[in-house]
Amino acid sequence: MSPLADRILFMDGEAIVIDKPAGLPVDPPRDGSLSLENHLASLTFGFHRWPLAVHRLDRDTSGCLLLARNPKAHKRFTQTFESQKIGKTYVAVLDGIVEAESGTIELPLRKVSSAEEGWRIVGDLGAKRPGTKHATTEWNVVTRKDGRTLVAFHPATGRTHQIRVHALEGLGLPIVGDPVYGTASPGHMPMLLHALRLEVPRANGKAPIIATAPLPDRFITAGFAAELMEERTAAPSPAPHDVAL
Repeated sequence: MSPLADRILFMDGEAIVIDKPAGLPVDPPRDGSLSLENHLASLTFGFHRWPLAVHRLDRDTSGCLLLARNPKAHKRFTQTFESQKIGKTYVAVLDGIVEAESGTIELPLRKVSSAEEGWRIVGDLGAKRPGTKHATTEWNVVTRKDGRTLVAFHPATGRTHQIRVHALEGLGLPIVGDPVYGTASPGHMPMLLHALRLEVPRANGKAPIIATAPLPDRFITAGFAAELMEERTAAPSPAPHDVAL
């Protein structure tokens, strides 16, 4: 039995939400190491088909990941994600103090690559180069401690590395342990970014999919208590501290 079978946050006839552990890639990596695909056969729970991931989380990001249990459900959920009707809350520890309390980051993103550094995502400051995609993230401070800030992020769009780049370029601080946009943590501890909550509306009178992934131990080790999550991670109201880049 896959260890992911013990990390089910929600399940019904068309959807499963798992608490993806940090370190597990969703797509098979080039080095041939294990990925989500190696666990799907153990997540059928009586169905003949393997479930399919509807969206992606970075390898070192933990938390809520939606799987569809049949092709029709996968198509519907994909369309819902593309329509930006999904409620998503992430929490991250930033390496520094965020002075404002909340705001909105409007920063288009594009992919760049080089032979020396490989590929990464950067903010596009209005140049409108080919491949640039609109990206919006609301955020609010949860707490500050020991020179770091725990922030709740609510992305309206779902771009690759959106929260990681919006934290760095929109708020001026990298996520602790981010090996690409910050500094990797000693001992290779995964970066402090977690998909805390997922809400997916459904048509035809069906109740929405709502799942919350427990705060991982690495956040507790870093000094940020789980009891802060419920009261301080709700989507923020519009604030005057917006960052439009």
